[in-house]
Amino acid sequence: MNQLVRIVAGLVFVVTLNACNQQDAENTAAAVSTETADEFVARLNAELVELGREREAAEWVRSTYITLDTAVIASAASQKYAKWHSDRVKQAMQYEGQDLDAKTRRSIELLKLGTSAPSPGDAAKRKELAEITTDIEGMYGAGKYCRSENNCLSGSELEQLMADTRDYDELLEYWTGWRQIAVPMRDKYARFVELANEGARELGYSDLGQMWRSNYDMSPADFEQESARLWDQVEPLYDELHCHVRAKLGEIYGDDRVPQNGPIPAHLLGNMWAQEWAPIYDLIEPYPGVGDIDVDSTLKTKNYSPQEMVRSAESFYVSLGMPRLPETFWERSQFSKPRDREVVCHASAWGIDGGKDLRIKMCIQQTYDELRTIYHELGHNYYQGAYKDQPRLFQNGAHDGFHEAIGDTVTLSMTPGYLAEVGLVNASGEDPRATINRQMQMALDSIAFLPFGKLIDEWRWGVFSGQITPQNYNEAWWDLRTKYQGIAPPVERSEADFDPGAKYHIPANVPYSRYFLARILQFQFQRALCEIAGHDGGLESCSIYGSKAAGEKFYAMMASGQSEPWQDSLEKLTGTREMDATAIIDYFAPLMGYLKEQNDGRSCGW
Repeated sequence: MNQLVRIVAGLVFVVTLNACNQQDAENTAAAVSTETADEFVARLNAELVELGREREAAEWVRSTYITLDTAVIASAASQKYAKWHSDRVKQAMQYEGQDLDAKTRRSIELLKLGTSAPSPGDAAKRKELAEITTDIEGMYGAGKYCRSENNCLSGSELEQLMADTRDYDELLEYWTGWRQIAVPMRDKYARFVELANEGARELGYSDLGQMWRSNYDMSPADFEQESARLWDQVEPLYDELHCHVRAKLGEIYGDDRVPQNGPIPAHLLGNMWAQEWAPIYDLIEPYPGVGDIDVDSTLKTKNYSPQEMVRSAESFYVSLGMPRLPETFWERSQFSKPRDREVVCHASAWGIDGGKDLRIKMCIQQTYDELRTIYHELGHNYYQGAYKDQPRLFQNGAHDGFHEAIGDTVTLSMTPGYLAEVGLVNASGEDPRATINRQMQMALDSIAFLPFGKLIDEWRWGVFSGQITPQNYNEAWWDLRTKYQGIAPPVERSEADFDPGAKYHIPANVPYSRYFLARILQFQFQRALCEIAGHDGGLESCSIYGSKAAGEKFYAMMASGQSEPWQDSLEKLTGTREMDATAIIDYFAPLMGYLKEQNDGRSCGW
């Protein structure tokens, strides 16, 4: 379907919205008085099929065709879902205290948690919330930093420049320039918090943060403790990495710009948000040139198209015994940035129509980082396809960290041996120095990310609870970034800024704990899968590519979706009911030894 037809179809949907809502209300009133809880859940699943199809189509058009018209469509779809959700949660209250089947009770609980931004019951406030969320996500997607009237840079272009540039002042320009897009979001975001908190309270939660923390088959307080426990397990490895990276950056930029007893300036780590540091690997590489896995050169030399890069990722999943992606995936996905319109380039995977219509949305570049992102995104798609036969309320990850961890686990199998086998690098012999190099490259991504992954939601929990107010949004943001990451802004920031809004997941209101948990789970999953595959050797050298036994076990866990507590799903694959970060320590044991040697005599900490 071309874009114009999609817009027209969406506008027809908006026009019919009020009539649909009126008929829906009449049908609901008749149904509630006679339904059992089981019948109520069956109706919810049936309604979600059609409602989800409409909402996902509207969101897809909005993300791939950013205009005022698609904003109207997306906002209307969001309002329709918000009203449906609010109404159905109120109806579900009549079953409180009843002796319900376990699946029925779980379905009703998941219904309550079925939105990251619950709307107030008041129609005007519901409309206002939908418009705000659409507006600020659109502001992010269309954001640009203009160096001059005719020289404007998009977010994805700035991200690439942050990765490639090594000049201190030029990096500072890009870093501060991108954050200008977030300033106009500040007041809208504060109002969003008020409205979403009101919606959460109507569902029985003290605030939106408590609601988010309730989505993990444990109490909100227990989840906070669980997050802290997992961070404690990995913090020693992060501290060693931070100390070494700071020392190397000090050698390059000078101790006056990178003080060796304080946090690292946030713009020097190769990433717009200093969340992953792999782009500065060339500055940190332990043994220059040893075991170099230059996938970027292969992709460029062989001129891989975006579709060919995606085919490479698909082949990995197929090697595990999983099905090929449907033809509609190739017809409907966005692989490249269109020249004629604004789109959201942030990579995402879509399971439209209950997983029957799988797609990805990316603006793919010929880089190894992009290739790894593709492998990750297809993990979402395969998960969506695996649980598509579950009732609609169970069509999700066991918890949201599981969804992120599937593809992350697969990327761990992109070992030098695997990359050589599929022709992306030249084969080379084993060398312990090459192992350290590869582990450093991976740690600059996975380990560097862990504190960032934890603090994003910790900031929002404080915002939602009122502990962090609009008057200290930015101060609290940087306090947490310094506390966990040992990162500081390179120039003075104030409450005239809104630096959290320069990170996609804040204006898009995407909970972030999932990414922290995923980085933990991927290593735990990989350890279990490598045992199933019969791997003999260090965990860091294992690739499950081609193992049907591992793939069968993996897919069986995925097929459960959210139909059972995540502890049950985890046990199916790993044999344990507890998330465990010790697999990370096992995996990076060679690097930890190297870092301790390098940091001997240095003053670590900040």
